[in-house]
Amino acid sequence: MAFWGFPGRTLLTVLALLLSYPLQASEPLRIAAASDLRYALDDIVNSYRDAHADANIEVIYGSSGKMTTQIINGAPYDLFFSADIAFPERLHEEGLTATEPAVYALGRIVIWSTTLDAAGLTFDDLATDSIRRIAIAQPAHAPYGMRAKEALQAAGVWDALQGKLVFGENIAHTAQMVSSGAAQAGIIALSLARFPDLAKHNHYLIDEALHRPLTQGYVVTRRGGNKPEALAFADFMTTEDAHAIMIRYGFEMPE
Repeated sequence: MAFWGFPGRTLLTVLALLLSYPLQASEPLRIAAASDLRYALDDIVNSYRDAHADANIEVIYGSSGKMTTQIINGAPYDLFFSADIAFPERLHEEGLTATEPAVYALGRIVIWSTTLDAAGLTFDDLATDSIRRIAIAQPAHAPYGMRAKEALQAAGVWDALQGKLVFGENIAHTAQMVSSGAAQAGIIALSLARFPDLAKHNHYLIDEALHRPLTQGYVVTRRGGNKPEALAFADFMTTEDAHAIMIRYGFEMPE
């Protein structure tokens, strides 16, 4: 059957295209981001929207290692902000990026607690009987967890803490474990400890000489390379406005 001069099959094709167009046009810019960015990147996205009122951005937070695996397996992310530049470098080596990996910040780790004055805690205190549970992010896939492990090893208390450690899926989950009382103390990102709700509790800044640098990097994925919005947001991360927000949350900016 024909309609308005179109054969039936052609009409169905045209209708399908017309129906799919609004969905494609409204598809969000999808950003995969390490959980240490949960508060800082939210503020940056809001600042970006001030200048781009129509921006449709969706941020998914998680562990850098798991998100790398998701992207390799075809997850529809356009930008990837990792807590360790090694993960974007891996994606680049596998031909899954539209840009080369670039450093966007250096992170720091802290001891944090909601029930103890963490500012006065030492690594030796963590090994005492008075502290029964200590949360860190899972070192196998979370860079902040790996750096926590390295610091505890360098301080000589890693083995002594084995019966006390509980592991978060990512660094935001680790902070949540401490907040909920599942752990009395934890090693979390400075960027989370700086968030006003968490900053009500003291923290102890861990000497960066005790672990490898948290060199954080990002890439536009191969999928995002077709989206001008992905490149625009990546450029916005290099602006003074974005840097000011990152610095407020305790990140150090690359030179």
